Amino acid sequence: MASNNKEKDTKYSDQSTDVSLSKSDLNRMAWRSLFLQASFNYERMQAAGWLFSMAPALEKIHKKKEDLVKSLKMHMEFFNTHPFLVTFIMGIIAAMEEKKNDIETIRGIKVATMGPLGGIGDALFWLTLLPISAGIGASLAIEGSIAGPIVFLIMFNIVHFVLRFGLMHYGYKTGVKSIAKLKENTKKVSKAASIVGLSVVGALIASYINLKTTLVINAGEASVALQTDVLDKTMPKMLPLGYALLMYWLLKKGWSPLKLIGITVIIGVGGKYLGIL
Repeated sequence: MASNNKEKDTKYSDQSTDVSLSKSDLNRMAWRSLFLQASFNYERMQAAGWLFSMAPALEKIHKKKEDLVKSLKMHMEFFNTHPFLVTFIMGIIAAMEEKKNDIETIRGIKVATMGPLGGIGDALFWLTLLPISAGIGASLAIEGSIAGPIVFLIMFNIVHFVLRFGLMHYGYKTGVKSIAKLKENTKKVSKAASIVGLSVVGALIASYINLKTTLVINAGEASVALQTDVLDKTMPKMLPLGYALLMYWLLKKGWSPLKLIGITVIIGVGGKYLGIL
């Protein structure tokens, strides 16, 4: 008897599948996904934003109040993934809700997809797209062009919005079939994006961290310029690399970005005052 009640709790009472989501429904959900982290908290992470984004589909699909309540409660559970790729999961889940799949199955797909997409999104956006677009925009801004920030915003958001809306429709059309493809290509995509992103970050360190020393070591009649005669001949841009690695190490040790900014300002001002930078 208890098992029957449990099975009943995981199924919707209305099993009709005559409702289909339109393109405008999917686009509305994609627009709402921009607010995914508007109610971010450390108990359920993005759950409130996820439910807000899914609400138009759930309200259209579930005509019975009891089914809608079940769905809303399930979708208020813990959820956390990359905010730019969340629409892919939303499309899959919307298709599953439309077909009135078992609630436990829907929950399982949510949990199975949010982790891999979080990793892919970090590699794709924060380690690849952001450094590339910001680097191009910054290089224009350094030259005095007002187009710098505009180019950065256009480049970044073209990719962002194409993926946000495209993945919503793709996830809905492919449904659970796309899960297998995701599992197959997660590692490859993440690795490739990480390699490209780290290469770009390395180039940005060499190009945009301007750290040189004017220190000259005098030994009798000989004078050795530490920067040009020692560091540059050993490895060009050694100081920028060393400083970037130091900041990275301190971040890993739990230092806040504000402290690191303060340290950088102090080193810059102090080094200039002492005549060694």
